[in-house]
Amino acid sequence: MQQKLLAAALLTCLPIAASAQTNVQIYGVLDAAIASEDNGVARRTVLNSGNQSSSRFGFRGTEDLGNGLKALFNLEGGVAIDTGAGDSALFGRRAVVGLEGGFGTVTVGREYSPIAAVASSTDITGQGFYGSNLSAFNYLTRRLSNSVNYKSASMSGFKVLAAYAAGEATPGQPKSNLKGVGLEYAQGKLYLGAAYHTNDNNVLGDTEEYAFGAGYKFGELDVKGNWLVQDAAGRNNKFTQYNLGAAYPIGAGRLFVNLQQNRIENGARGKGWNVDYSHSLSKRTSLYTGYARLDNNDKGNFSLNSSSVRLAPGKIGVDPSVFNVGVRHSF
Repeated sequence: MQQKLLAAALLTCLPIAASAQTNVQIYGVLDAAIASEDNGVARRTVLNSGNQSSSRFGFRGTEDLGNGLKALFNLEGGVAIDTGAGDSALFGRRAVVGLEGGFGTVTVGREYSPIAAVASSTDITGQGFYGSNLSAFNYLTRRLSNSVNYKSASMSGFKVLAAYAAGEATPGQPKSNLKGVGLEYAQGKLYLGAAYHTNDNNVLGDTEEYAFGAGYKFGELDVKGNWLVQDAAGRNNKFTQYNLGAAYPIGAGRLFVNLQQNRIENGARGKGWNVDYSHSLSKRTSLYTGYARLDNNDKGNFSLNSSSVRLAPGKIGVDPSVFNVGVRHSF
């Protein structure tokens, strides 16, 4: 009789224990493309991973702690479909744990920067395809290791972003501590964003980074643009990039066009453009194709970046271009 009562008590406890477990989701994207790349010196045909979206896998989950408070985590790593190898550290894309509630969200670990949030929200391709604003992050800071991050809950459409990343530098070296803030506004068809970083990573002084972006949807026409800047201490090295793009649905797909200008104070210039089309076969699978070109002046050494691949010019002053056809599947 006592054994029956004990079994009944254990069974009664099981739903309570289950409800306290973290809800875990496994997800990912697999993206592969055949690309004809011309670096301005030579042309080659390659199989790339991540031309529209970086191939990745991840684990994310939440636990309800009660009173509107949740614990959360996210581990996300990149994978190269062409070789099967990891594209960085095991979870180099994102590795955070944190809390979410009425106050907003706090995460600790490796996280996207405030400028990354503004740049992502105002890139017409979603930072996919060659010619996206990801090339600006050859200069600016996209991800923050050793960081503490905050995003407020929406306040009449406004969200406040803040981040601090410890450089953990050895004594006698620049500290490389980064501090960042941002402000986003999203209401209906309109998005506005601005963000600022300062990084004491230079013996000559701090490096400043800032971004401004906007987007608006005119019926089915989506228009987005941004201005991204890195201003490192020293002379003639300020980097600036402008982007202006539009997207429009065509049948079961979507057509993207983006114009880009890169410049450095030393006189280097690069003007780029890209046209891409993504055709949906289902909610999770699509085919895509695109062409991108970037024209450098005699001092320019700017590259074309897709979601995971960088096509750099073969030498200073030449013009890289690429045509690609690919398939993307999410799970």
